Amino acid sequence: MLKRFLAYYKPHKGIFIADMLASLLVSIIGIFYPIVTRTMLNDLIPNRNYRMVIIFGVTLLGLYLLRMLLNYFIQYYGHVMGVRMQAQMRSDMFCHLETLPFSYFDDHETGKIMSRMTNDLMDISELAHHGPENLIISAVSIIISFIYLSTINLWLTLLIFACAPLLLVVSLTLRRRMRRAFTESRKAVAEINAALESSISGIRVTKAFNNALKEHEKFEVGNGRFVKSRRAAYKAMGQFHSTTSFITDIFNVVVLIAGGLFLYNGQIRFGDYSAFIVSIGLFITPVMTLINFMEQYENGVTGFARFVEIMDAAPEKDAENATSIGRAVGHIELQNVHCTYDGHREVLNGVSLDIQAGKTFALVGPSGGGKTTICHLIPHFYEITEGRILLDGVDISQISRESLRRNIGIVQQDVYLFNATIRENILYGRLDATEEEIIAAAKRANIHDYVMSLEKGYDTEIGERGVRLSGGQKQRLSIARVFLKNPPILILDEATSALDNATEILIQDALDELCRGRTTLVVAHRLSTIRNADEIAVIDGGEIVECGTHEELLEKNGAYAALQRSRLRA
Repeated sequence: MLKRFLAYYKPHKGIFIADMLASLLVSIIGIFYPIVTRTMLNDLIPNRNYRMVIIFGVTLLGLYLLRMLLNYFIQYYGHVMGVRMQAQMRSDMFCHLETLPFSYFDDHETGKIMSRMTNDLMDISELAHHGPENLIISAVSIIISFIYLSTINLWLTLLIFACAPLLLVVSLTLRRRMRRAFTESRKAVAEINAALESSISGIRVTKAFNNALKEHEKFEVGNGRFVKSRRAAYKAMGQFHSTTSFITDIFNVVVLIAGGLFLYNGQIRFGDYSAFIVSIGLFITPVMTLINFMEQYENGVTGFARFVEIMDAAPEKDAENATSIGRAVGHIELQNVHCTYDGHREVLNGVSLDIQAGKTFALVGPSGGGKTTICHLIPHFYEITEGRILLDGVDISQISRESLRRNIGIVQQDVYLFNATIRENILYGRLDATEEEIIAAAKRANIHDYVMSLEKGYDTEIGERGVRLSGGQKQRLSIARVFLKNPPILILDEATSALDNATEILIQDALDELCRGRTTLVVAHRLSTIRNADEIAVIDGGEIVECGTHEELLEKNGAYAALQRSRLRA
């Protein structure tokens, strides 16, 4: 994991080296104050060399001005480097998320993924900047302080440094407790983000059913866990800081008592003793920096581990010999297809279908029977566990996903529109389309007249998930998107089931136009919408129960006829 973290420094090695050199100079400049103090107390002041006192003072001031500039460089460019690394990680994570299969998002909530992309990466950025900087400054300062303090009094120096192992043991012991606590805290934050994202997305449903109190109760469960986890984290952090601070205070007591005895016995001069007391900060300050750095280290390491967890999730992969196809003819075959979710629950059990090119094939049956699963398998959104799916005689596992999905257009009941303009949402069907092609697609989808009635026309912002549009308008916009894509294969998954009858008739006209000349797979609860299909299959419990035309299935008086009667009674 360390190697992967260090790889993000490579594009910024120029700034990194400059930042480390600046940090090194800052730590070296820090030694000059005790040196000047010792020289003044032992030599310049007793010998009344005021000229050199002024020169030393001015020189020290100049060094402090230089340190100010170096500190500015460290703070500004160091943070810029950290932000750039954070941006690269965020970009890598986003690109990787785009390659993950549908199953990953079935198992991971959006809010938790967002938490990893924001909160976790922010902590990683801080570690990337302050980590090497703190380590270098602290390590150099400790080494320099040891050398310098040894020149004042070796035995007193050894006595002080002998306390360091105690500090190290305590830090390592309490650090493990901090890591566990902060890991739990991050999980709680991710759960809050997930609950918040879910509640805000469903705010209209919440208001419609007057269930604000229920949503608040659900939110407070995660919020309560967050408080509990943060309390545990702060307790561990409090124990860590209070204990380590007490140990560093012992250093001052040791210097005061031991140094006083050395002075009393004539083993150290008063000027040296004063300089030693001033200089002890050279050792204590970097030690405290390292101690305080532990918290940031734990945050950063925990965040990077969660980042790596996403980056290590297996992406969708085409077969090694997968080929890119041109425009498909549209002949689809399912041969003894089996599919399971979570590796246990079987959704399809030996389904075989033959959908001829240019024909309309309908799937009907009770909810949970496997209709939508078939719609997801044809574009290769999920893997099958057994059997084959063929497009124009070629197994889709041997076709690159990009070229396969380029040939398929999907219109679903739950239309997703982006928080952008009408033009941008239609253009999503084919990004290189011209304005004329966009308008033509809108006209064929029966949405152009409505768009032109708006003040900003195609430049109208439709809000998050198209909130400013009605259900029918959103559906027609999604149909326009598919018209623009112009695929040879069309999948209509409950495309009109959530609409009223008047709107459904308007949209059905657009869908009839869209289906013309394409291989079309239709999933519908309303049997009236698929009675003219070339072939209809009834699927129940993951198996094909019946197959035939509308008239043939009614004559069989089986499952399809039973569905027809139940719909008529409804």
